[in-house]
Amino acid sequence: MDGTELDQLTALVVQDFDPERTESVLTEEQLLDFLSAHIAYLIEHKLEFLMSLMYRLDVDERKVDYALSPAGEELPHIALAKLVLERQKQRIFTKQHYRQQHTDNWEWND
Repeated sequence: MDGTELDQLTALVVQDFDPERTESVLTEEQLLDFLSAHIAYLIEHKLEFLMSLMYRLDVDERKVDYALSPAGEELPHIALAKLVLERQKQRIFTKQHYRQQHTDNWEWND
């Protein structure tokens, strides 16, 4: 992941989880730590809000359920943080590769 994509990923995550944050995140690992700490707090204190946020971010519900289940392979806050990062990376990829072209450049041949 290059610097621009990491900046975009950081902006998307901070926008949803801590809009007042002003310091930048330098690495993807630091971003994961930041996000997992926020999600741990939300699991403990605002689970309903966290679930609505997962829905709004379009994180796969089955994956969220699995991450929160005792059968999950990782701690729930870390697993959810990874799911959020994965989803946000998908959003960035989609925006970059499927941008709508300017319609004024289209030629219509009848």
